[in-house]
Amino acid sequence: MNKKPINSDTRRMAVIILTLAWPTMLEQLMQTAVQYIDTAMVGALGTYATAAVGSTATVGWVIQFTVSALGVGFLALISQKRGAGDFEGARDVAAQAVLAVLTVGSLFTAAPLLLSRQIPVWMQVDESIRQLAGEYFFILYTPMLLRGATLIFGTVLRAAGDTKTPLKVGAAVNAVNILLNFLLIYPTRRVNLWGVGFTLPGAGLGVKGAAIASAAAFAAGGVYITVKLLCHPEISPLGHSLRPDKRILLPCIKVALPSMLQKFGTAMGYATFSSMINALGEAATAAHTIANTVESAFYIPGYGMQTAAATLAGNAVGARDKAQLKRLARTFIPIEVGLMAISGGLLFMSAPALVGLFSKSVEVVALGSTVLRIVAVSEPFYGFSIIIDGMMHGGGLATKPFVYNICGMWGVRILGTFICTRVMGLGFVSCWVCMVANNMLIFLLYLADYIRGKWYPKRLDTQARE
Repeated sequence: MNKKPINSDTRRMAVIILTLAWPTMLEQLMQTAVQYIDTAMVGALGTYATAAVGSTATVGWVIQFTVSALGVGFLALISQKRGAGDFEGARDVAAQAVLAVLTVGSLFTAAPLLLSRQIPVWMQVDESIRQLAGEYFFILYTPMLLRGATLIFGTVLRAAGDTKTPLKVGAAVNAVNILLNFLLIYPTRRVNLWGVGFTLPGAGLGVKGAAIASAAAFAAGGVYITVKLLCHPEISPLGHSLRPDKRILLPCIKVALPSMLQKFGTAMGYATFSSMINALGEAATAAHTIANTVESAFYIPGYGMQTAAATLAGNAVGARDKAQLKRLARTFIPIEVGLMAISGGLLFMSAPALVGLFSKSVEVVALGSTVLRIVAVSEPFYGFSIIIDGMMHGGGLATKPFVYNICGMWGVRILGTFICTRVMGLGFVSCWVCMVANNMLIFLLYLADYIRGKWYPKRLDTQARE
């Protein structure tokens, strides 16, 4: 008797999930496409250029992940207030997000610029490309205040159910970046397009040109999304106080701090991981950079669904609806695991061809293809972890994800890589085996929490009994 309504409700929920997730997926797809183009265009200059750009990338992740993690606190609070019908309260939270951007964005602009020369040394970058790597990093992170606006305001808009505006902003950033890449990386040259020849002007700045193009595009995106947020009909902070409000900031920090520590700790782990790979030589650095670029496209279904999971879980917790939260999990998990299984299969089959787009080096292609095929096998398991992680953060539970990710990163990936490369003398491939072992540990921990019902706030059990 109850089977049809349940199936109907599941189908309805699946439609809601995919409707919320697809703009984020498309946004990430466009960003990844530009990342592919950037890597290929810089890679045409030689292996040294790929290594110079990629050698400090994980330090950039430390900055970006830490700033974006702050947005998780605002996402949780806004989605919960909207779920409870408190729309004015949601606007108050958005105003505090503006204050956060001004504060954190300024801090993370100053620090990278002051340390840009030292970072390549810390990352064990080959001496022949250290200066170029430092200059690239300095230029790229000059507009960090506006990049912070893009990261945090994008999360605020998604928490309000508006995933299309961040998508449009991402499209604008990508268009500016591609255009400027063509004009700044290469010198003036003769181009033949569809049988028509013409002269394309160029600055011939190489790696520096790629950095300027990206920095200008990020700055434009920051201005664009700020204007969109201020003019947004539902979540605009205009008219609301920008003074620090502990009633809003403390709950946000309670959620965001563990997330920030998690992101900071794991991103520092990525940087340490990459520095150990950089020490293995230019070919290993180039293969690692390319493999990370290729792999990012195949995580798009995962992270697009994670944003939807966090938002909808926050709404359910705000409405105090435990049954809805459980239905969401039962709907999200099979969709996500299925998408990541398909994604992993495609990555496994296409790895050599994709790596070959970015490098003509036989050694780099062989190394990159091998590690991508190793990580492809673990993608369905990682997909499960992404969903539970997103729902925990959306529901205001950030401590467990912090502990799990830090323990996995430093106890398995970093320690394992140190033992494999420094003690046992193994090569680049062993580093990525340690990375997969890290992912599998986190999957098992989240699976145990899900089976035991430890993945949602305890207060929902109390409310259900009442």
